[in-house]
Amino acid sequence: MRLPVIKHIVSFIEKNDEDFVVETIETLEDLIDLESLKDEEIDVIGELLSNLSGAIEVYEDIKNGTEKKTAINAFMKRVQGSIDT
Repeated sequence: MRLPVIKHIVSFIEKNDEDFVVETIETLEDLIDLESLKDEEIDVIGELLSNLSGAIEVYEDIKNGTEKKTAINAFMKRVQGSIDT
């Protein structure tokens, strides 16, 4: 996951609509089942899915009243915590 990418996607959601990102996630999840994809391509799609899903989580926190910076920091702490354990 890349924090700058997540921040950019969150900004996109704020300017547009989270439905665009949700539909992109659904499309990529369907695409990943394509048998002719190479491992590198699957890795790229997986990374995109992680960043898009992370941005949705951050945006949900923002929608629920959390300040943007706080929501991003809390998300990154959760991610770091899951990696450390």
